[in-house]
Amino acid sequence: MKVWVDRDKCQGHTLCSMIAPDSFELDDVDGHASAVNEIVPDDQQDAVREAAQSCPEQAIIIE
Repeated sequence: MKVWVDRDKCQGHTLCSMIAPDSFELDDVDGHASAVNEIVPDDQQDAVREAAQSCPEQAIIIE
């Protein structure tokens, strides 16, 4: 599974980093999220899916 954040859509709600803190980090300047790693480890996949479903802007893309 791969994941990334569409920075044009991300509004910095921070839900992803609260749900999956090992998979998403927030920019110190604007608060926008990015994936810690493009390839999601097996033990983090459920949390990443939940974060994607919870994103109000639908900015998290999973492949």
